[in-house]
Amino acid sequence: MARDPRYDILFEPVKIGPVTARNRFFQVPHCNGMGHQHPQGHAAMRGMKAEGGWAVVATEECEIHPSGDVTPYVEARIWDDHDVPYLSMMTEAVHRHGSLAAVELVHNGPTASNLYSREVPIGPSHQPTNYYPFQARAMDREDIRNYRRWHRDAAIRAKKAGFDIIYVYAGHDLSLPMHFLQKRRNQRTDEYGGSLENRVRLFRELIEEAKSAVGDTCAIAVRFAVEEMMGDDGVSIEGEAKDIVAMLAEHPDLWDVNVSNWKYDSQTSRFAEEGYQEPFTSFVKKLTSKPVVGVGRYTSPDRMVSLIKKGVLDMIGAARPSIADPYLPKKIEEGRIEDIRECIGCNICITGDMTITPLRCTQNPTMGEEWRKGWHPEIIPAKASNDRVLIVGGGPAGLEAARALGLRGYEVALAEGSTELGGRVNKESRLPGLSAWGRVRDYRLGQIGKMSHVETYLDSRMEAANILEQGFERVVLATGSHWRKDGVGRSHGRAIPGLDGANVFSPDDIMEGRMPPSGTVLVYDDDLFYLAGVLAERLVKAGLDVVYVTPGDTASSWTSNTLEVIFINKRLRALGVRVITAHDLVAVKDNVAQLDSAYGEKPHYIAVDAIVPVTARLPEEALYHALMANPDALKDAGIKSVTRIGDCLAPGLIAYAVYAGHRYARELDTNDTSEVKFRRPLPIMATS
Repeated sequence: MARDPRYDILFEPVKIGPVTARNRFFQVPHCNGMGHQHPQGHAAMRGMKAEGGWAVVATEECEIHPSGDVTPYVEARIWDDHDVPYLSMMTEAVHRHGSLAAVELVHNGPTASNLYSREVPIGPSHQPTNYYPFQARAMDREDIRNYRRWHRDAAIRAKKAGFDIIYVYAGHDLSLPMHFLQKRRNQRTDEYGGSLENRVRLFRELIEEAKSAVGDTCAIAVRFAVEEMMGDDGVSIEGEAKDIVAMLAEHPDLWDVNVSNWKYDSQTSRFAEEGYQEPFTSFVKKLTSKPVVGVGRYTSPDRMVSLIKKGVLDMIGAARPSIADPYLPKKIEEGRIEDIRECIGCNICITGDMTITPLRCTQNPTMGEEWRKGWHPEIIPAKASNDRVLIVGGGPAGLEAARALGLRGYEVALAEGSTELGGRVNKESRLPGLSAWGRVRDYRLGQIGKMSHVETYLDSRMEAANILEQGFERVVLATGSHWRKDGVGRSHGRAIPGLDGANVFSPDDIMEGRMPPSGTVLVYDDDLFYLAGVLAERLVKAGLDVVYVTPGDTASSWTSNTLEVIFINKRLRALGVRVITAHDLVAVKDNVAQLDSAYGEKPHYIAVDAIVPVTARLPEEALYHALMANPDALKDAGIKSVTRIGDCLAPGLIAYAVYAGHRYARELDTNDTSEVKFRRPLPIMATS
């Protein structure tokens, strides 16, 4: 298909200092859990973005010196020349597709751990480190000269590695230039402290020195957080941010602007709409003639065009949308808007960095598998047999399996027992703030709808006898799971005493509209992720009095990994939810719940009218066991395999279900019998 002329402006080249980007799509720096430990995987992942049409593809943070070591987090490194070959893998992968490679040089100062290097952290003034029980020492003038030299040397090494754009990074409260700008961190009385001009000095010097060192062939970009959401205690657009931009307006070749810290920059769709950063960053273009990049989880090409035409941005920055769909630019260019796999803003990708593992994506199951498994987001091998596949269950696992099998060319029938496809995605996307999650269903339904050899059947509950009669060679069970009502979960291996006689509503009940009519509801969160908090919000909006109880030290504690934990706890309290942390629901008697403290305090007793335990799920596996109980019947019916996928096998994240469906489709009819089904970047062992 031809590109819609409305989007031509998005494919205009943009000059950035001595280099030119082929279009306006810019993959800004983003963490990925690969970094220096998984260089092949990192290079393949970034190269896929370039193949998909992103004109600029950047690294994550790239440490420039051992005194800025962020272990245990795995970022890029350019400490010395030993790192150059590994980074060159990435630049070569990006250049192979005609895109520019960018590197975000960073020294994390007092936010570094140095747990690996054991160097003493440094900062503008004496201060505790952000995350560890020790301090950073104040840099003297010699330290500053050394830091400037390290930064300049890193820029030279980055040029040697093949990078086209070199970042000077002042953002996210994670970099020394930012720390010198911040009045709360910089209490110096010399030429690098005090006045704004003095606090900007180091930032300016780094830009000028990088330009002097590599600016003949490399563009120098700055990444600057214009708003820290801290009022007078931080950099803000009502404070000094505009003055900082004005003072340095023409110094770099490009401005990449956002908000700080990370939890504000990468807010989930539950708490921020597309374009949420515009009110903070729109002023920058008015102060500089240089290209400006900004982010806002943009997936709509019409919104992108509007930003360019209004003079808000010159290039569309993206991290998460480029993860969900590395081919987003190419799909716009080729007139395939309906094929875009839109980011749902769930931040599962960010949990990779937080848990120090390669990133994953709910929408894009190939993310992180480009090198490990050779998976491509748009290309999949053709079918290896004429076997027909019956999929039972139309949730995220079943839908993805049907889509990917259909792409391979298999004849597929998808039978769904209810009257709509989507499974748990339907239920969860109807909860407060989670409507964007419906994109998981909508994308797959749109793709399946194009395939004549993939048929879907609603209101078609399958029993073992039905399946045996259908004549399919392969049977896939994606029948999902259901939430327990007995309290068994992380904290309880047995049912909670008294729950069987209480007025108990499961999460499934609430999501399906079956709720207590009135009174006080106790939401017991032993799951620790997002669902209990969202259910509490739903119950409050239904007019119920809600008490939220969790063994965790905060509500929805695991959402610290998705950067939501602060927002969730603020919202629950704003809604009037009574939050009780570090307490376990241990018994219920006569509508009174007993809560035991994790720290040995006296038990709490709370009168409740209903209880919603968010604890654990049980797979819907009865159909599987019924089929497997009669292997002779399977053989007689010509069924070669019966396979459980997704929550039917083991309940987990929606991302896990999508991955399971995709993996089944990829591996069907392959002969791989190896125990380890992916490549690993193993070190070379040498003996003397």
